[in-house]
Order: sequence, then structure tokens, then C-alpha cells
Amino acid sequence: MILVLNCGSQSIKWKVFDSKLKTIKQNKLEVLNSGDYSKLLEEELSKLKNFEILKIGHRVVHGGKQFRKPTQITEPVLAELKKISHFASLHNPYNIMGIETCRKIFGDTKNFAVFDTDFFKDLPPHAFTYALPENIVKDFGFRKYGFHGISHEYVAKEAAKKLKKSFEKLKIITCHLGGGASIAAIKNGKAVDTSMGFTPMQGLVMMTRPGDMDPGVVLEIVKKYGPDKAEDILNKESGIKGICGEGEFLNVLKQMAEGSERSRRAFDVFVYSIKKYIGAYFAILGGCDALVFTGAIGAGVPKTRDEICRNKDILKKTKVLAIETDEELAIANKIL
Repeated sequence: MILVLNCGSQSIKWKVFDSKLKTIKQNKLEVLNSGDYSKLLEEELSKLKNFEILKIGHRVVHGGKQFRKPTQITEPVLAELKKISHFASLHNPYNIMGIETCRKIFGDTKNFAVFDTDFFKDLPPHAFTYALPENIVKDFGFRKYGFHGISHEYVAKEAAKKLKKSFEKLKIITCHLGGGASIAAIKNGKAVDTSMGFTPMQGLVMMTRPGDMDPGVVLEIVKKYGPDKAEDILNKESGIKGICGEGEFLNVLKQMAEGSERSRRAFDVFVYSIKKYIGAYFAILGGCDALVFTGAIGAGVPKTRDEICRNKDILKKTKVLAIETDEELAIANKIL
């Protein structure tokens, strides 16, 4: 059997699959503000000690320039992952904690990392290059990496199945909308652009991240508060929460319904940022066969999709789909 573990800052998700990738057992544990994450994780995984686990797959958000494909975890690999964990500070530390806990509980069972950045490793240079001095780019390894790649690839392939067409012959825009949010442009089976960049902070307005904005704003924040506080502001206090003070999307919708102007503005800014990227990717792809929404907000909140897709003229030749993602199944398939 294969265990797939998806550790995030707010939840712990896992699934156990048999050799034919049928789900045997699964659970999702909400851990936001619930105490000792490490202890909860160990208690949760200890429930699976009696299963005959042959492989363990882990979602790892940022693979940096070192990791371009699913990779078996060794001590050197784990050491490298720790070196780059700050590039995705809301994610990679939890991913690493999951790896270490599995090694502790399941002993010599092989662990594999599957990276969110993998699907975007072949972006064309004009899409991944930042307009910075060459020596700076080289020294820091700056480039667009992209994230949510496991989800984008999975739902794009599912969309092709629903359309009964070859994935390699379609133009698809995928929108992964949740606490983190990103959009990908996919042409003939390959990602050609995506909204997130060197870190998961670039791109769309998100629940607690601002997305695209003038770098001068970041410089001013750093000058006033210092780098550590600035990172907290940009990762945890901005985005929709920054505008209206609410970090849960369903609560934002509830407040909108009650007449909150701040929540309406936050919703409008969020939707506007998504529509801008969709429009840009229509131009880049030269049209779009399928516009796919996934994630807790994308697939789970029709109001958001309806607002984004209000301009029916632009979408008249495009199939709009809501598809629930299954990152755990995608990971299991990659390490089978």
C-alpha cells in the first residue's frame, strides 16, 4: 500500500491507496490554532502503523532549482530541502515535518517527495525570467517556479477526460483557488505560464497574501518594520484579510450578504485579480478550450465562479468546469 501525506500549515491530509490506486482509508485533520502540530501529526500517523505501507509520498511545495521530479528522500536530500524551506515558509517546514515524522514511525519505508514546482519546470525562458541583473539572478537562483503544480496538472487532465479530447491537443486555463491561489496556462499538455513566481507570494490576491504589487511597497515595509516583520505582514496579514480583516472566505461572503462594504471590496479585488490573469492567458494561448476551477473556493463556491465568468461573450467558445482536485491520488500515481 501507498501512504500519501499532504501537510499544510492549516491541515493534515492523508490517504492510503492499494496497488491499483483505490483509496483504502483517508482523513483530513484541521490543525489551525489547535496546539502542538508535531504532536498531532505523530498521533494521527500512529493510527496507520498496522498498515503494510510500502511507499510514502509527500507533497513538497518548493523544490528550488535542485529538485525537478519526484525524488526519494535521503539524508542529503532532506538537508537540501531544509536549506530552501524559507522560500515557501508557510509550507515547506510542515512538509519536512511530515517527512521526518514518517521516517520516525515507519522506519525504513521509502519516502518520496513530489514537488508542486515540477509541472512548471519546463516553462519557456520568456515566462520564467525576471528582468534583473544577470549576476543577481545567478547568485540567488531567481526565476519563476510556480506552485500548486500537482493540482493544476491533475485537474487539467481530468478536464481533457470530460471533454473526451487529448490533453496534448488542448488549450486549458486552470484556476486553483483556496487559501493560496494561482492560475496556470497549459497548451498541448505543457504549462506555458503560471501566476505564482519564485515564491508563492506572486500573482493573485489571496486570503492572506497580496499577490502582484509595486516592489516599492515591499521596500517601504521592510524599511519600517525590518525583514522578519515584513515577511509576516506579506504572508499572513495581507490579501483579503488585509482589506477586510477576515481570513476565512465563507465568512467574507457572509459579511458581504450582511452589507459589509469592506468585505465586498475584498471580494471584488480578489475577483478582479483573477479576471486579469484569465484575460492575459487567453491572449498567451490564443484562445481557450477549457477554463477549470478547483480548490475550496474555485470548485466549492459557485458565487465566485459566476462573478468571474460574468462576461459570457469572451467565454462563449470555452467550456467552464469545476473539478475537485485530488493531489494525493496524483502523488500516489507519480510514485507507483
